[in-house]
Amino acid sequence: MRYMIHLSYDGSRYSGWQRQGNSDKTIAGKLESILNRLDEGIVTVHGAGRTDAGVHALDQTATFDLAKPIDPADVMAVLNEHLPEDIAVISCQTSDSRFHARLNAVGKIYRYTVRTDPVKDVFQRRYQWYLGRPLELAAMKQAAAMLTGTHDFTSFATSTSSKHSAVRTVRRIDILERDGTVTLEYEGNGFLYNMVRIMTGTLCEIGLGQRSAGEIPGIISARDRARAGMTAPAQGLTLVSVLYPEGSTDRK
Repeated sequence: MRYMIHLSYDGSRYSGWQRQGNSDKTIAGKLESILNRLDEGIVTVHGAGRTDAGVHALDQTATFDLAKPIDPADVMAVLNEHLPEDIAVISCQTSDSRFHARLNAVGKIYRYTVRTDPVKDVFQRRYQWYLGRPLELAAMKQAAAMLTGTHDFTSFATSTSSKHSAVRTVRRIDILERDGTVTLEYEGNGFLYNMVRIMTGTLCEIGLGQRSAGEIPGIISARDRARAGMTAPAQGLTLVSVLYPEGSTDRK
């Protein structure tokens, strides 16, 4: 039987989502170790987004199969009882056997938080990039408008494969400032490895006056990672939600 869960996690002390060898310092690894005992078998958890080390999630989606049918409420209870305090399952339900958390996703929303106030927010230090300098938002928004749409984002990825397209559609980039913090929210049909963090680093360099907004078209067309800006630190990034076609996640 297939199950779908929504979960939140603080990624500060994990090596990312994906299981890595025998390491138990991954989100999927923590889930699978509990589910393997519950199902008395080998359970593989498929996440909608393979978040990197140090990246957080407000609402990640994942699917997995259990050999024996178990009430979703019981599955959720067991997971939350045994998961560490920085991972929580928000909901659990059965789903169609053809539904896959990653393959059926049609979009994702990510949020990146930058602290521009010279005074650190010690209580949010795990969830934001402390820059400590003001950013010119008008220039950043001009550049963000050029990044939206459908492009080959090779220049904004740490690594790409020749077997797979680097073309993605960024539907929106919203940039807001409040109380010494700048928030960048990205929505797209998919993102390449480190794409959001590299776009953020590039936009912040523009906001600092280290490069101009007018460079964006040339960076995109170059398809060269060296042309884009720095990769912003992992701790400022959060997966906000995963988007699916209407009705595809209905309880079965």
